[in-house]
Amino acid sequence: MLVSLAWSSLASRRKSVILTFLSLLISISVLLSVEHIRQQAKESFNRTISDVDMIVGAPSGQLNLLLYSVFRMGSPTSNINYKSYETLKGSSLVKWAIPISLGDSHRGFRVMGTNNSYFEHFKYGTKQPLTFNSGQPFKALFEAVIGSDVAKKLNYKIGQSVVIAHGIGNTSFTHHDNTPFIIKGILSPTGTPVDKTIHVSLNAIEAIHLSPAKQAKLLNNVDSVNTTPESITAVMLGLKSKFSTFKLQRDINNYKADRLMAVLPGVAMTELWQMMATVENLLRIIGILVLVSSLFGLSTMLLASMAQRKNEIAVLRVLGAGPSVIFSLVLVEALILVILASIAAAALLSLTLWLLGDWLGATYGLFLNANMLNIETLKVIAVITVAAIITSAIPAYEAYKNALHSSLGAKS
Repeated sequence: MLVSLAWSSLASRRKSVILTFLSLLISISVLLSVEHIRQQAKESFNRTISDVDMIVGAPSGQLNLLLYSVFRMGSPTSNINYKSYETLKGSSLVKWAIPISLGDSHRGFRVMGTNNSYFEHFKYGTKQPLTFNSGQPFKALFEAVIGSDVAKKLNYKIGQSVVIAHGIGNTSFTHHDNTPFIIKGILSPTGTPVDKTIHVSLNAIEAIHLSPAKQAKLLNNVDSVNTTPESITAVMLGLKSKFSTFKLQRDINNYKADRLMAVLPGVAMTELWQMMATVENLLRIIGILVLVSSLFGLSTMLLASMAQRKNEIAVLRVLGAGPSVIFSLVLVEALILVILASIAAAALLSLTLWLLGDWLGATYGLFLNANMLNIETLKVIAVITVAAIITSAIPAYEAYKNALHSSLGAKS
């Protein structure tokens, strides 16, 4: 009954109600999008790497090591000796080791040197292994495996050749034209930087950087030149026991034969989010201010309508509605507007993310779930609803006073 009365009252003032609804829709959309994108971006980063206990590289700060080895962001300051990788691999505490060599690119996509242990042990998400959409891991020297985004954007197929460029910029003046790679495998999508990476062997990275004379000799006979690298960028480690993590980290950081630094991915990820906390809070504050502005706009609209509603309130009083019913009626009107605006905002954001999902993933590496029906969204809507009740209490109280006066006037 009360909802029906509130709906009829709103319909009688549809012009101002529509404007208030649009204002609420925009502000709630801003707040929901900030929270949803923040949560999804965090999940997207956290699912990039899984089941890797330690990352070892040259000393340059744990965040920098995490960014360039896992997210392919930034550049390594220096390399570590290949012998150090072999020593780590042979450690009794280490279950598996994945070497990484970075520094080259192909049409804006990073090229990563590694070996087949990468396809065997690297995991993402909830310990999901890499799988091949087509083809197989590289076996010969000049064979490559590409990520799904590389294949999709450049329209590459199995058997095509690619030429690697020196450096990691989108434009390079030095191309390794003498040593093209044949695509032997295309990985299934992972929603991680793996999709944007071209994988080749460590020996191939060494081979393309040989002197012209040695390279010519190598191309005649691949066994004539030793292509074992002298250095690599980093190593990902999986340990036999989690209890040995801190002991191995201490041993690596005190390693005398080479300058090494070992970081725990989870700890480095926490540091990354601590740095992002300021930006997160700033976005939240902006969203909250926009929402507060709209809620006061709602309150102002309801207050402004009080003068027009004196007759309506008087009729309701004659029909037996008490001041508390009038008070509740105004609150219900506000709740109808806020709940409808919240539902419309969630639907609008879901549609937008569904339409732009592929573009966001390809352009910014953000893989956002279009489903807005989650606990975080419901919490935000609950807070908005409570805030709407509080701000609407002012016009509701004004209506309550009008109802009392209307009653006194009737008695006199």
